[in-house]
Amino acid sequence: MSNHIKKIKLSLVLLATIAVLAGCGNLQNSGLSDSESGSNTNSKTSNYQITGTTDGTQYSALLSNGKYKVSATRGLLTDQNANKFNISSFESGLTTLSKTEFSPKKYAFQEGQHISRTTANNWLARQSKSNPEGLNPVDNGKTDPSTRNPIYLQDILEQDYLVRKGNSYQLGGVAIGLGMNKVDNYRKEKYGAVYKTAISETAREQQAKSMAEKILSRLRQKKALANVTIVFGLYEQGEDDSLVGGTYFATAVSKSGTNIDQWNTVNEKNGVLPVVNNEKAINDGDSDSFDNFKSKVQSFFPNLSGVTAQVHYKDNKLAGMNIKITTQFFGENEIRSFTQYTDTAATQYLPAGIPIEITISSVEGMQAFLNRDSGDKTFYTHVFGSY
Repeated sequence: MSNHIKKIKLSLVLLATIAVLAGCGNLQNSGLSDSESGSNTNSKTSNYQITGTTDGTQYSALLSNGKYKVSATRGLLTDQNANKFNISSFESGLTTLSKTEFSPKKYAFQEGQHISRTTANNWLARQSKSNPEGLNPVDNGKTDPSTRNPIYLQDILEQDYLVRKGNSYQLGGVAIGLGMNKVDNYRKEKYGAVYKTAISETAREQQAKSMAEKILSRLRQKKALANVTIVFGLYEQGEDDSLVGGTYFATAVSKSGTNIDQWNTVNEKNGVLPVVNNEKAINDGDSDSFDNFKSKVQSFFPNLSGVTAQVHYKDNKLAGMNIKITTQFFGENEIRSFTQYTDTAATQYLPAGIPIEITISSVEGMQAFLNRDSGDKTFYTHVFGSY
């Protein structure tokens, strides 16, 4: 049951700072040298801890003096990304990719400490005489959508993974995510109309891989990163008006050196149900199952404002579903009855064997939560009460 409560708490946060804090337990002290943590060298008495042991599927997070250590570039994603779903999927997706190289059983997590805010801003900007470090192409002076040089790189994300050595921790690896635009939205003049430059899949992939090698070369110049494993994840941003975030499309691992010898394709897709505007569902069978579930709960409780789902596919198979139900309920008994009925309908109609989260909310906030982990047959349910 404790795992389900943690999921409820995560769902209450508008923007999770990655699912690394799931499974928190008693804080555990551990020595960590200042050079390894990237902290101020004058802080020789700093006390480092981890948030606690986990079941091996999620990371424990490293704390400094009992506090969670944020990245210097925190906020860049929010400032530059109109689609807030991108922020969550960009972060959580990079954490998932990192697990292949940095096992949660061995490594602890810390937000990136090696790319400063100034550096990240310079890299995200266009290359120019005043900013030779810019990774986006120079401004060619053209404003037509088909002839201008677009902004390819929208976001940069760093995650650090530390491995325990006796009673201390040291940096064991770094993960870098590059958020690439599928469409570059721009204005020809300040406060003017918004125009769009579509970016082809080929151009997006070529630019991303070239940028990753440049970043790798720059990171290797840092003493702390000269010999650690660096994982790269290339992410295609969801469009600004999308109701779901984007997905990763390639990953690579550099054990040493400044060259990336091999890229591996990541086959992921995200979608929204029900489909609208004559769009085609990623999988018709999954779409039909959701439509049946939606019809069932709406027929029993007609005063629903909406029932929608985000679906995630990996290697063309449904890997997860998040459902949001918006209600007009106010009575606790009514909410409890509806939650029970939703549990029954979900078990009957929704695809089996995949993780599913269902939130029931009103204008007053979340009212109930249902969760089923991968492989489970039944849902855990919780109705929020008050005194």
